[in-house]
Amino acid sequence: MRAYEALADLILPTSCAGCGAGGVALRSGVCGDCVATVAAMRPHETRPTPAPPGLPLCVTLGPYADPLSSMIVNYKDRGRHRLAKPLGALLGAVVAEVAAGRPVLLVPVPDTPGAARERHGDHMARLTRVAARRLRAAGTVALVAYPLKAMPRADSAHLSAADRARTAQSAFAVREARVKSLRAAARGRLIFLVDDVLTTGSTLAVVSERLAEVDVEVAAGVTLAATELRRESAESWSMGGADPNGRIRVKRS
Repeated sequence: MRAYEALADLILPTSCAGCGAGGVALRSGVCGDCVATVAAMRPHETRPTPAPPGLPLCVTLGPYADPLSSMIVNYKDRGRHRLAKPLGALLGAVVAEVAAGRPVLLVPVPDTPGAARERHGDHMARLTRVAARRLRAAGTVALVAYPLKAMPRADSAHLSAADRARTAQSAFAVREARVKSLRAAARGRLIFLVDDVLTTGSTLAVVSERLAEVDVEVAAGVTLAATELRRESAESWSMGGADPNGRIRVKRS
């Protein structure tokens, strides 16, 4: 399969998923300039203003702007599934920054059944599996759990913040059959919700609430990108602040 993909890259040049530059074979789907731009980003805390009640600590890689935003859109909605490897690796790097070597349990925010069909699979489940593999390869104990189900709902892309919040309240549920195994997997691990983009924070807040209802405490929400961010000072970080080197830290749940 790898040999076939490499040959396809030579025969079928594609445009860069980050900036759209074309005319060259791009094995990863991203040109060197975009790779360098994204590689220079550093995980940081972010929080929408205003933040919805119950929103956990949120950590992201970068702003929802090119080239990162185009990479996410091309992967998520335009069928460029090979971007799962680089994006999943980036997601793993954000988790690693917060976890600082401690065992983790990653819980992806699920697609609705309709969205998963259109995307030929749950896009966040795919990214989370890659992130977990990268974490384990680097020596971090990392598990993935899928306790959540997304209820059918309208696309929230064009909803106001208030409408997003109302929609989110009934958008997710915990699968009762998986609660026992979820609690067992969560024991002794930091629990991270994983999503692609933080917008209003409504999704992460509601999913955190659903998990709290079954006695699973979320340590942080982790995303690749965030829109309209407001950076918080280290002194205001709600889950343990920063260490003397400025590293994000969270308390063990």
